[in-house]
Amino acid sequence: SSMVSIDDFAKLDLRVGTVVEAEAVKKTDKLLRLVVDLGFEKRQVVAGIAESYQPDKLLGRKVVIVANLKPRKLRGLDSNGMIIAASVGEDDRPVLVGFHEEVPDGARLK
Repeated sequence: SSMVSIDDFAKLDLRVGTVVEAEAVKKTDKLLRLVVDLGFEKRQVVAGIAESYQPDKLLGRKVVIVANLKPRKLRGLDSNGMIIAASVGEDDRPVLVGFHEEVPDGARLK
């Protein structure tokens, strides 16, 4: 992987939010539709984590999203951000980023 400058990293707006809605996306095995409360707004994000996480288990969970990613449509749904997860094992199983301490919605990672 190539190196990036601190200026490149600073372009990413990484924010903490709480999952307030979560449901499976119909006719897919991998996608969940989430609504994430960023404190200043609620954001719909479509994430490919359905094989690792049940929707009801995500409610109230803190997640990190790339908040300034260009919106895109996935299966006809607007996705306004990307959930950050580690990619684990040979099957690239997603593991969501989390915190040991309490972090408020909207907090910026830098």
